[in-house]
Amino acid sequence: MLEKNMEQQCKLNNLVIADHPLIQHKLAKIRNKNTTSSQFRQLLREISILMGCELTHNFPTEEITVDTPLEKTGAKILKADGIVVVPILRAGLGMLDGLLELMPDAKIGHIGLYRDKETKRPVEYLVKLPPTHNKECLLADPMLATGYSAAHAVDVLKKAGVPEQKIHLMTLVSAPEGVTLMQELHPGVTVYTASLDRELDENSYILPGLGDAGDRLYGTK
Repeated sequence: MLEKNMEQQCKLNNLVIADHPLIQHKLAKIRNKNTTSSQFRQLLREISILMGCELTHNFPTEEITVDTPLEKTGAKILKADGIVVVPILRAGLGMLDGLLELMPDAKIGHIGLYRDKETKRPVEYLVKLPPTHNKECLLADPMLATGYSAAHAVDVLKKAGVPEQKIHLMTLVSAPEGVTLMQELHPGVTVYTASLDRELDENSYILPGLGDAGDRLYGTK
């Protein structure tokens, strides 16, 4: 499987695999079917913090002056009011707390989608966004399976005036089919993921995956 995934990664542009040992350690635990909902929530929060550090590496900063105990010095901070975090409901909410720990001044939007059982396509039921002009927009969803939900969410942001280059998708596990679709429909969006998994099954679930992230977060079926 590892060799196959490496071959796939070579063919996939705008894909960043977060392979830090701490992320992979926590991903192994979150995949485990015996992990409880409370453990799953905690692990997802922790992974979101770790991945958020990597994803924001090139976010714009601004120069300020601070007083140290000894003298004034120049310093850099994230651009004030320059970030919008948009979880894709409902599972994306599990990543929100970790990202806000990193960026407490970020504005928050919500995009609510569910997958039609027959068509496997997303159905939109909620869009609530803060002003997005000239801001970096971080879409959060633990799963990138077929890719249609993520692509729809990007469409929503683009209609709100956000250019692709300012949209960043953070996922926990991704299927090659979803990454490929994102690149076909939105080639300027970078996908950050902790794992490029093997494939989708006949029901469009990621293999090996981690099950339904929303159900595991909230203890539903």
